[in-house]
Amino acid sequence: MRAQEPHPQLQAFVEESEDAPAFHELPVEEVRAITDDVFAVEEPEPVGDVIDRTIDGPGGDLSLRIYLPDGEEPFAVTMFFHGGGFVAGGLESHDQFCRTFVNTADVAVVAVDYRLAPEHPFPAAVEDAYAATEWVAENATEFGCDPDELAVAGDSAGGNLAAVVARMARDRGGPDIAYQVLLYPPVSHHQDWDSIDENGEGYFITKADLAWFDEQYFEHEIDAMNVYAAPLLSSDLEGLPPATVVTGGFDPLRDEGFAYVERLEEAGVDVSHYHYDDAIHAFVQLAAEPFEFERSQEVLADIADDLRTALE
Repeated sequence: MRAQEPHPQLQAFVEESEDAPAFHELPVEEVRAITDDVFAVEEPEPVGDVIDRTIDGPGGDLSLRIYLPDGEEPFAVTMFFHGGGFVAGGLESHDQFCRTFVNTADVAVVAVDYRLAPEHPFPAAVEDAYAATEWVAENATEFGCDPDELAVAGDSAGGNLAAVVARMARDRGGPDIAYQVLLYPPVSHHQDWDSIDENGEGYFITKADLAWFDEQYFEHEIDAMNVYAAPLLSSDLEGLPPATVVTGGFDPLRDEGFAYVERLEEAGVDVSHYHYDDAIHAFVQLAAEPFEFERSQEVLADIADDLRTALE
């Protein structure tokens, strides 16, 4: 299920990160600053247009960044929820990735600056993600997009939010989600997985980091059992939109990703599962500058093909 060692480019990234303190050893504000700095670029990749919007969210103002491709309207549109353990990340940390996503998949992307823990614990991020998706479904034509071609996507914590928004949309009677893209999502919030023991040290994100992120996200332990936090625990996954799920061999979250694929398939959901046995956690974001890693660009192209096919 994994190679003997990560892809050479990913291994070099891991080795360069070895001297940095672990996330769980740092104050929250420093984790946020590092997350933004690692992926910052001086000259972002151009796209057709970028529109910053503020909407009324469940907790007040909610910021969105709308990326439009070049080409003829209307565009299919994908909601994007960033990773960062529900604690870090935002519009800037994933700006370059969203641009690369737009140009690779030729779809509009709406990035959501959802509220972060520990200041805003579960379910704040979930409710923001769902509210933003509702707003886009109702207002997509305003910026040249087709609300009937609406997908959700996210990496890591954002993959969790994408899965949960797809579930919420089903449970609440809309909006209609045509597709979901889940990049190495945490879907269980427990640590009884072989992959966490195998990969819990030395591969960018650690077992202790995962536990620390959950401590920030959940104000009450029982919340980690909520199906809108841990979709793998749901007994009812029927009727969800088709999905692409990405996993990596050296990712502590690998096994729960496999388990979620199996559960979706058992529920009759069409799933494309891309497993890269030589990949680490967060590797897809390394497709964009300043990294432009080969393995990361490969999976981004796979995701783009799935989205184009589904949304056409």
